[in-house]
Amino acid sequence: MAHQRKKITVVGAGFVGSTCAHWAATKELGDVVLVDINDGAAKGKALDLFEASPVEGFDSKVTGTSDYKDTAGSDVVIITAGLPRKPGMSRDDLLATNAKIMKSVCEGIREHSPKAVVIVVSNPLDAMAKVAMDTLGFPRERVIGM
Repeated sequence: MAHQRKKITVVGAGFVGSTCAHWAATKELGDVVLVDINDGAAKGKALDLFEASPVEGFDSKVTGTSDYKDTAGSDVVIITAGLPRKPGMSRDDLLATNAKIMKSVCEGIREHSPKAVVIVVSNPLDAMAKVAMDTLGFPRERVIGM
């Protein structure tokens, strides 16, 4: 029986998301799909990572997209999407905006990767993990705040 490679989706092509995608690919944890609302950013960063594969010695496939259809069947989804905290902002200031972003992201995940384990890395973390769990409707052991 052939071994099927895992599929890892990273949502958010900013610093944290790009770093997660890089290490997932480098450690050959699976093929990586980098998703961002900015299609060009996702595709550009994915291309940079993919072109580093011969130098860094990994064979994970890395792709970028803004379309959740490309994430279908993901085993793991890491959500790093959200606005960053600016100087003088409290974590609570981010709540309403990032909750809308989280809900939108989770709707795409629920539709295309209903069996995934989801790792939330967005702030404020406790609230975003709760929004993710409520929106996804997944069992709590499959929604992890990190």
